[in-house]
Amino acid sequence: MNILFASSEVHPLIKTGGLADVSGSLPRAILGLHHDIRVIIPAYREILRQAQHLTLVAHLELEGISLPVRILSGRLPGGNVKLYLVDSPPHFDRTGKPYTTSNGSPWSDNAERFTVFCRAIHALAVNAAGLDWEPDIVHCNDWQTGLVPVMLKETPAAPASIFTIHNLAYQGLFDWKTFNALKLPADWWSVDAFEFHDKFSFIKGGLVHADWLTTVSPNYAREICTPEFGCGLEGLITHRKETLTGILNGVDYTVWNPGRDLHIPVQYNRRSLFHKTENKRELQERFALPVDNAIPLFAVISRLVEQKGIDLILDILPELVKQNAQLVVLGSGDSQLEDALQRAGSRHPKHIGIHIGYDETLAHCIEGGADIFLMPSRFEPCGLNQIYSLRYGTVPVVRRTGGLADTIVDTTAETLADKTATGFCFQASTAPALWSSIKRALNHYRKPDIWEQIVDTGMRQDFSWKRSAQQYTELYARVIAQRQKRPLLEKIAVQ
Repeated sequence: MNILFASSEVHPLIKTGGLADVSGSLPRAILGLHHDIRVIIPAYREILRQAQHLTLVAHLELEGISLPVRILSGRLPGGNVKLYLVDSPPHFDRTGKPYTTSNGSPWSDNAERFTVFCRAIHALAVNAAGLDWEPDIVHCNDWQTGLVPVMLKETPAAPASIFTIHNLAYQGLFDWKTFNALKLPADWWSVDAFEFHDKFSFIKGGLVHADWLTTVSPNYAREICTPEFGCGLEGLITHRKETLTGILNGVDYTVWNPGRDLHIPVQYNRRSLFHKTENKRELQERFALPVDNAIPLFAVISRLVEQKGIDLILDILPELVKQNAQLVVLGSGDSQLEDALQRAGSRHPKHIGIHIGYDETLAHCIEGGADIFLMPSRFEPCGLNQIYSLRYGTVPVVRRTGGLADTIVDTTAETLADKTATGFCFQASTAPALWSSIKRALNHYRKPDIWEQIVDTGMRQDFSWKRSAQQYTELYARVIAQRQKRPLLEKIAVQ
């Protein structure tokens, strides 16, 4: 199959979250199954600065903008996946992050920027770029690609489309004035298309018009059909339930593997787990915490936002300190949460270490050195850090939601007996529920034989992309077959 994979971020070129990890790993796994998959992404300044061996392959005259857009071609680092960059300097060649300015505010022209991106995706999908290559299916990801399915639907003989929801909370909402300036078809401002509570919703376009919907875990696929997790779109998603599939994200074990991870001070695996204590010592030293292997070391690597339950962690910090435990935090986000964490670190410098920002090397060191990983998310479409933690022998404490529920087996008498326990789960999104689960983790941590069993079981888990990639390719084939039947059925209906 020929597959065009469209994403607004791809690791290792540009990353703000899990979407980049998926977009960097899944295409490589699908290429390994002998399909021709090509990734398309905006040519952000940061990407152009680090990309090598790029070739200009097309100029596009796109509706709604005066300057032509260049298509650059190269390879995704670390493999042979072909890469297309949408090079429109007025939209993507700027300082700051993909969606926000340097001070964290959304770019005022985000609607225009990603409309340009969608138009370019569509042009490549229908071979309007003159590349002599046309996909059988276009795999769109999140709101930044939400216009593509309807563009394809309105183009005769266009390829099929799949739209993946990575986080329904981010919808790409804009007002009427912004929509009007985009020079899109007037009938797109409709409750049957993109209009959502008097806003223009990019993500709704993907949800309505894609041939098939996927999301990043089976449990999240069920959750987004409910008012609690549906973000107001649960009715539409329920209506499309027969064309919705939850496929659990995988992880790239060539990157997240303590046995070959050059980011951590000392490599280790299940049979040399004693080396983890050396990484713990280095981590304690790095955060200026007392160096003592007997002290339980908790970790958080996260966007510091309400969704991730950071406020719950703040609430239980006094109890954690009373237990003489330690906590290290790596992340950035809401300024109030950042400040609250930093104040807690200042009050308890022997127990709490805070690093505001993101540092890939430090993230690996934290996974390699910590004992217990905290993910008390209010919702979590899939989550990746809990899966990384399993492989690094860092036992997760998670809320039972989304992909966290699909990947972590709670420690109980039964799961210890059958050796399936991999972490600690709680249900209610409250500080007492989180603390109750942490206390269970601490009780088991103080029983070395039992703790070693939980760690070993976690490290044995396989969440590699191979299984997920196979599920995606089977779904691609199914959707392509349905799309190819449709013109014949329509012809028969007319006759």
